[in-house]
Amino acid sequence: MTTVTTHRHRPRKPGITAWFRFYEELNDFLPAARRKQTFRHRLNRRASIKDVIESLGVPHTEVELILANGRSVDFSYIVGDGDRISVYPVFEALDIRPLLRLRPAPLRKTRFVLDSHLGKLARYLRLLGFDTRYRNDFSDDELAIISCEENRILLTRDRLLLQRSIVTHGCFIRSDDAKQQVLEVLRRFDLANDIRPLTRCIRCNGTLSSIDKDSVYHRLEPKTQRYYEEFRICESCRQVYWKGSHFRKMNRLIEEFRRTLPAHES
Repeated sequence: MTTVTTHRHRPRKPGITAWFRFYEELNDFLPAARRKQTFRHRLNRRASIKDVIESLGVPHTEVELILANGRSVDFSYIVGDGDRISVYPVFEALDIRPLLRLRPAPLRKTRFVLDSHLGKLARYLRLLGFDTRYRNDFSDDELAIISCEENRILLTRDRLLLQRSIVTHGCFIRSDDAKQQVLEVLRRFDLANDIRPLTRCIRCNGTLSSIDKDSVYHRLEPKTQRYYEEFRICESCRQVYWKGSHFRKMNRLIEEFRRTLPAHES
């Protein structure tokens, strides 16, 4: 007697296949094989578009607009089988206000918090007058909490830090050159007209105010006492500033930043 053994095939697990296309600088976060083209991506379970985008390596803070099958959606959209997803970065020249934005309303005040690798950028931003929190020993948890609780834009070169759900406003800094980093930030947030140089302490981020020479005379070197009359003091750390050689160097740097920006941004 011959026994026939039948093999039962396990049913194939249902999956979701969607087509994705990322535009412009968002391609920087993708593997080379997926850049600047439409590619197929398979999901093993239902997921929000935010989770899928970040699983592909793109921080949600870098995304400005998502179209699913030609319709604007927010981060909570659940990806469906056969969806065609287009993901766009921040637009510099195109007005997309009629479309759905992904984040809460823009922050009323532009304020920053920077990770420990961006110390020079922090000094430059303070030089230009921007409220910039920085410490070289902030933990990732502290940075995310400060960004959330104080409504600060998180600047970092760590994409995983930007993927934290409590971070709603952030920017991945691409360049490793501090001057180029400044220009990245000014352009990304359209800040050329908000520059208020020499109004913040480079050392601690406190605000500067004018002070009588007599009040700080005892703190000055003899040549400074003789040749300078105008002084400012940090209201937080009490650092004293005057228009010496350091002031001229800072002014040259400020003008360098302004000249580098396109005419319509200055």
